[in-house]
Amino acid sequence: MRPGRAQLRERAGRGHVAGTALGRRAEVAVADYLFASGFSILARNLRLGPLELDVVARSGALVVVVEVRTRRKGALVTAFESVTPSKRARLIRAVDRLWRTRLVAMRDIERVRIDVAAVTFVCGRTLVEYASGAIGG
Repeated sequence: MRPGRAQLRERAGRGHVAGTALGRRAEVAVADYLFASGFSILARNLRLGPLELDVVARSGALVVVVEVRTRRKGALVTAFESVTPSKRARLIRAVDRLWRTRLVAMRDIERVRIDVAAVTFVCGRTLVEYASGAIGG
């Protein structure tokens, strides 16, 4: 017997919730990674109007904005490959807005860098692959 539309929506909704939970776990892993690397975490899931930044951290005069990606086993593209040109453009717009609305007032901030982190969860282990300066603008 085929499932009805309501059942399909319900299943899709559960998948999205599971995906959201996985994404949140990945963001926590990246925040922990940055903290262990000497950064202070300024924000997670920072909303800038319709734009969102996953993790914003600071070390001295440098602010890093990190796009966090994760993929389930069997995904067609890797986490790094999932950062499409349109996603890059949105990130650059969001970082520009962050600079103009918040960071410019912080006189000791000299630059902002956009990084990408790919997080994998395997057998109870968390693997963070980190690409500094992966997106330029």
